[in-house]
Amino acid sequence: MKEVKKVAILTAGGLAPCLSSAIGGLIERYSKDHPEIEIICYTGGYKGLLLGESIAVTPEIREKATVLYKHGGSPIGNSRVKLTNVKDCEKRGLVKPGENPLEVAASQLVKDGVDVLHTIGGDDTNTTAADLAAYLAENDYELIVVGLPKTIDNDVYPIKQSLGAWTAAEEGAKYFANVVAEHNANPRMLIIHEVMGRNCGWLTAETAKVYHEKLEELDFLPQVGLSKVRKDVHAVFVPEMAIDIQAEAARLKKVMDDVDNVNIFISEGAGVEEIVAEMEAAGEVVPRDAFGHVKLDAVNPGAWFGKQFAKLLNAEKVLIQKSGYFSRAAASNEADLNLILACCDKAVECALAGIGGVIGEDEDKNDELRACEFPRIAGGKPFDIDAPWFGELLADIGQAKGSKVDVSH
Repeated sequence: MKEVKKVAILTAGGLAPCLSSAIGGLIERYSKDHPEIEIICYTGGYKGLLLGESIAVTPEIREKATVLYKHGGSPIGNSRVKLTNVKDCEKRGLVKPGENPLEVAASQLVKDGVDVLHTIGGDDTNTTAADLAAYLAENDYELIVVGLPKTIDNDVYPIKQSLGAWTAAEEGAKYFANVVAEHNANPRMLIIHEVMGRNCGWLTAETAKVYHEKLEELDFLPQVGLSKVRKDVHAVFVPEMAIDIQAEAARLKKVMDDVDNVNIFISEGAGVEEIVAEMEAAGEVVPRDAFGHVKLDAVNPGAWFGKQFAKLLNAEKVLIQKSGYFSRAAASNEADLNLILACCDKAVECALAGIGGVIGEDEDKNDELRACEFPRIAGGKPFDIDAPWFGELLADIGQAKGSKVDVSH
């Protein structure tokens, strides 16, 4: 490995409560221990890399890098670009017809004199980074790619805990704490809280758990209708668990009859296959993104489940609220920031040692914090519905645990 003289940072994919902090953490660590190393940030993710658009990290930025810990979002900007999707890159004007996006990206990195590229993103970002790393190796480019695992879904193999997920759950619980007050705005109110999570229900389950636990810290006055049971979670639906709508409706109708409202937490990916099949059977075209994923705002699972349960519960009003954009753009909480900074330390260490991969606690190696090899990185890791804490949550709210559903695809 040649001497590291210049590193580049980019963030990509959807937002998560770790991007700004991770950028700050990398800049701070390099500036503190290796101030001689030049740093640039590509703007707008892989889009900026393809177009050669970047920001030089100046001494002033280095000095104030910790400011980024207090903010959410990504100050350098994101985009959803897959370097192996040539047609999409051409269509968006990121490469010229006939050009290979991987070659364009590699050439730009060489032109900019970059020795290490730090990618901060989820499974799509890091599988794209893996494609780029493989291309660089095959074509004898002396450049190391070191990624950080961002996704609020917490669904990246073999990473134990992805950056930003804890904060997203905490923020989602905070969001619902206000939304749930609407339960007494109308008789027989059904409130659907749709939480992000395409294939993995971890965030929905964790958000429900955090919210449920926070209720224990409050005092109530049931004599005037202010009761814990009316504000509590009444059902949690995740993609990994089969949902018997008729059985759940029978249980939840009793809740509705007793307390005049029902609150359901649902993953945005729950029931998607059924909804897509229903749409396609009706001749509708289901929109998909550059990675082939169904655009979830088009299928709208929360609305679909709301429609099913409204009829079965005899609800007078249905309120569907999505916490995704509220929670994913938050600043990192303390637990996440500690994990982010530990990963940044390891990322710099690996970069200087010439070790590529995605930094995280490797579940296949006793949760060791290390650079997990790119070929092992994959999304779609399912939430384990047999986790004891999830079983306890369902027992607390009176919900039977459904059978497992294979969502590993």
